[in-house]
Amino acid sequence: MDQTAHNLQQQIELYGEPLGEVVRRLTGPLGLNQSSLAQVIGLSAPMLSQLMSAQRVKIGNPAVVSRLRAVSELADLAVAGEIDPDDIPGELDGIRAATGAYTHPTTAQLSRSTAHPPGQTASSAAPFAAPPGLTAPAGQSWPSAVPHDTTLGTPPSARAVVREIQELFREIASADEIQRAAVAATVESPAVAELLLAYGTGRTADALAHYEKHHG
Repeated sequence: MDQTAHNLQQQIELYGEPLGEVVRRLTGPLGLNQSSLAQVIGLSAPMLSQLMSAQRVKIGNPAVVSRLRAVSELADLAVAGEIDPDDIPGELDGIRAATGAYTHPTTAQLSRSTAHPPGQTASSAAPFAAPPGLTAPAGQSWPSAVPHDTTLGTPPSARAVVREIQELFREIASADEIQRAAVAATVESPAVAELLLAYGTGRTADALAHYEKHHG
């Protein structure tokens, strides 16, 4: 395997697909070119080009990864026709100004969020449920996977939660390791094996379907 092929494989393990494919998937629906996308996510155009061609493997700045993920979600909304094209430039400006991971949800993210049940406040509502069948250790609680702005009283969208879970899996293990773990878990707990494959190696659409099925 040559170096480029090796780098592409590493990108797939980190991000689910090569970064070149990520960029090409985002630019069309949002009316961007490579240079303008680089400005939105906070990278130089040459650096983005090196990532797309797999001369470089990983985006080193977590804030850039967060902005790229936000652009990806916006592109999904554009493709699905769930956002007015006239609103896209403003959404991109909001993403460009963001400094962290979903701490200030954009309009597109808010439009996909669910409201708190009656009587439940933003501070008391859990951003997502603990995995079915699992309980936190004594004296501990499950952490929030996706920070959100409690002043807005708005939890993160299901897609944002799913992508955070996917990113966590890809940070701690390769696709091969996750697949081996799933095989080992199949006999004892098929549901755990399904979870590993859905979030660790599956497409975002499959992981989202799994999340919505089990999260209600």
